[in-house]
Amino acid sequence: MKGPFALLVLAALGCAALPAAGHAADDAAALRAELDALKSEYDSRVATLEARIAQLESTVSNVATTPVPEAAPASRAASATAFNPAMSVILGGSFANLSQDPADYRIAGFLPAGDEIGPGERSFNLGESELTLSANIDPYFMGSLTVAMTPEDELEVEEAYFRTLALPAGLLFKGGRFFSGFGYLNEFHAHAWDFVDQPLVYQAFFGGQRAQDGLQLKWVAPTEFFLELGAETGNGEAFPGTRRGANGLNGSTLFAHAGSDIGESATWRAGVSWVDLRAEERAWEDTDALGNDVENAFTGSSRTWIADATFKWTRPGDTLRRSLKLQGEYMHRTEDGELAFDLSGQALADGYRSSQDGWYVQGVYQFRPRWRAGARYDSLDSGTPRIGLVDSGVLSPDDFALLSSASPSRTSLMLDWSPSEFSRLRAQFAWDDARNAATDEQFFLQYIYSLGVHGAHKF
Repeated sequence: MKGPFALLVLAALGCAALPAAGHAADDAAALRAELDALKSEYDSRVATLEARIAQLESTVSNVATTPVPEAAPASRAASATAFNPAMSVILGGSFANLSQDPADYRIAGFLPAGDEIGPGERSFNLGESELTLSANIDPYFMGSLTVAMTPEDELEVEEAYFRTLALPAGLLFKGGRFFSGFGYLNEFHAHAWDFVDQPLVYQAFFGGQRAQDGLQLKWVAPTEFFLELGAETGNGEAFPGTRRGANGLNGSTLFAHAGSDIGESATWRAGVSWVDLRAEERAWEDTDALGNDVENAFTGSSRTWIADATFKWTRPGDTLRRSLKLQGEYMHRTEDGELAFDLSGQALADGYRSSQDGWYVQGVYQFRPRWRAGARYDSLDSGTPRIGLVDSGVLSPDDFALLSSASPSRTSLMLDWSPSEFSRLRAQFAWDDARNAATDEQFFLQYIYSLGVHGAHKF
């Protein structure tokens, strides 16, 4: 019984296992088919990607050998606000305590250069505030406008120019009204000066900051050190030139600047400039030997040589941010032409020639993160002019009181505090001997606040 029973059990188990084995075989076949499908799809995708890579490589090769077409100017219609200009406002004001009457201020030995020279009025003064608008016009040009609001509630256009953005070989072209690029300090706006006022030599030789109405071309060399060459021409209207009563250009300015680093903590810049202008009946009021008021005038050439140098030092890793800035400029001017005496009376005229010098040197030391102290010394030498009417004996030297030889000078000390990069408060004291008479002891308190977007200043 045991043998037949065992055979029956085995047969039953075998019959039960047959369906399971069949299912397993079906599953294996299905998995193999799915794997084959995935492999086929993978091979297809790889082939597609290889074809795209080959196509991209061919396109890049064609672009590299095909000239790039000139970019078309951007369309202003793309966005109503895409070309809104950057706008900044500079608020400035001061308090002045002067020991001498500012109405009598003049620089002895030098012809009057305009109303902008001198320490300004006593007590509180609004000062000069500026509004600047600037923006890229298109891929080729940018434009900038700076309007100054004077204490007399007048608006003056300080700068209004366009400048190129895409000239090759390091060239820059500018046109309109702009601060001339000669020397060092002239291109800086007043709020960027290290002292309340300009050096005496700028006031005597150019009547303050000189703006040019004309054209400027600069070239920056592609060298490791800084090398800049520039040329300007314009209508020559600003002192010491005058606008000529003829078509064409009047006056030329040439300048060259070079600079480099000294190790990791210091840098320098130096330059030389030449300003050549013409004056036609540049008039001024004087007093003759009898004390009578007369109006005289100069017609001729006015040529000025300028040499400038600047040195800056900052110790790397100094947590106190201590730094030192030294700068100085020397100017030599010659004027040659004709001098007319008493235009509305005797109307005498003869030759005139003068040779005059002026310079300043200053240093500013930052001894704390927000505190700076500085000192400046100014010196002028008017020389002894050659006046034909005096040399011939027609008139005496006393008939030209303002042209008497003199050596004006001034010493200034300042301390300023900048709570942030947008504000500055300054105190300044000066001993001004420009009159060649009594010393004018000048004390100033000044505030400068910057609102809005404002670009970095020059070196």
